[in-house]
Amino acid sequence: MKEKYLTQFVKEALAEDVGPGDFTSEACIPEDARSHAQLLVKDVGVIAGVEVAEFIFRYLDPQMRFECHKPDGSDVNEGEVVFDVYINTRALLKGERLCLNTMQRMSGIATLSNHFQFETEGTGVTVLDTRKTTPLLRFLEKWAVRLGGCQNYRFGLYDRFMIKDNHIDAAGGLSEAIQRVLDFRKEKKLEHLAITVEVRNLEELFTALDLGGFDRILFDNFEIPLLAEAVEIVAGRFETEASGGITVFNVREYAETGVDYVSSGALTHSATPLDLSLKVVAPI
Repeated sequence: MKEKYLTQFVKEALAEDVGPGDFTSEACIPEDARSHAQLLVKDVGVIAGVEVAEFIFRYLDPQMRFECHKPDGSDVNEGEVVFDVYINTRALLKGERLCLNTMQRMSGIATLSNHFQFETEGTGVTVLDTRKTTPLLRFLEKWAVRLGGCQNYRFGLYDRFMIKDNHIDAAGGLSEAIQRVLDFRKEKKLEHLAITVEVRNLEELFTALDLGGFDRILFDNFEIPLLAEAVEIVAGRFETEASGGITVFNVREYAETGVDYVSSGALTHSATPLDLSLKVVAPI
């Protein structure tokens, strides 16, 4: 499955960037020229996307040689070499920007995810990502989250039921929304899919607890004291999750309320790219 996604991604990304041809490289570089290049780190963080980079360059030049020194998920420091690649020079230049854009983005997400994981150590909480990802790049961004030490939530709208505020309001209330999901899941034989119910206040929490039938309660934008109270009310009857406004600076406060999970869109929408560069060492 990963190779299928990568092939589609690389084909479409190269079509966007290269178009009818890399005319500058075709003008400057002989067709059979080969080069040795290195991926250099100019920052501090967690590297991600090395496997993607190798895939890109092998797609462009099946005869290339790739030597990895820092595998995906490794801590890296300024000045370190992540990999050496020996490759057709035109292929290198075609894939250079795609490689860097992808690795910088993924490494930024992995680095921020690692900070979240570090901040919650010892609390027993699991940090989850969300669907707040770049369109068509979700598989890469969620991959980077895992490399940084956090976990993926649902990949799309199809692998878990999540009853959110708009579902509740459109259905006419929380009880109605929950019952419709339970009926639909049974009718469509989707019992293998878990159900998360979002609540916005204690009144909705009590309504949900009275009805039951789901797997997890998501507390949306609860302040810390109210969240701690809500977790006590649930008392382990269902999984609990906090979401809304959670950053690397406050995640530990949320984790210490006793929730099982915290989910944060910041993992993917607020990550700063890691500074990397790809440099030709010498022709070969």
